[in-house]
Amino acid sequence: MNIFKRLFKIGQAEANSAIDHMEDPIKMTEQGLRDLQEDLNKNMEALAQVKALAIRAKNDKDTYLEKKDDYHNKAVLILKKGASGEMEKEEADRLAKQALIKKEEAQSQADRSGNEAVKFNDNVAQLERNIQTIKSNISQWENELRTLKARVKVSNATKSLNKQMAEIDSSSTVSMLERMKEKVAQEEALAEAYGDIANATTSIDEELDKAANSTEANADGELDKLKEQLGMNDTK
Repeated sequence: MNIFKRLFKIGQAEANSAIDHMEDPIKMTEQGLRDLQEDLNKNMEALAQVKALAIRAKNDKDTYLEKKDDYHNKAVLILKKGASGEMEKEEADRLAKQALIKKEEAQSQADRSGNEAVKFNDNVAQLERNIQTIKSNISQWENELRTLKARVKVSNATKSLNKQMAEIDSSSTVSMLERMKEKVAQEEALAEAYGDIANATTSIDEELDKAANSTEANADGELDKLKEQLGMNDTK
């Protein structure tokens, strides 16, 4: 039984799948567990059959030993009858001899059944060891499979997160934010410049109005005209 060789058989993991899972450790481990379970089932069936043979061999041995004792007792009884005159001595000897022959045959059959029982019991012990080994391997591999699946989940989660982080960096999000900051700073500077221009324009107009003093000049002219109309011109 080469468990590890079966574990890595090509194409066994997903025979009906179009996806190649030969390099998928989870699929290979699951296939290995299925192979182990098949081995376990076969060994369990064999164990039951061999145990039945061992039980039958033991029962046969007991039966032949009982027959041996029965033939022995019959031979003794027949000889006693021959000695007591209940039977002719020659006939008693003949029948006793046949009983002893049957006794030897029964002993031989009991020995054969006993040897078979020993062999079957050895086979039972070997099968039980195989079964225990397979159960131990199944338990170990199931634990390893659970650990492997947990590691795959963590690995996939980490890979997904790292991929997202890589995509964020590759899409130049940070650079885009820097460009937006630069643009905002430029817009703020431009607004400030317009403000300065507006302030500068207003100041120049005020200075020009003050320098020209056009409002006061007009007012003086209008005042002189009105006085002239009223005849109130000052005599110089």
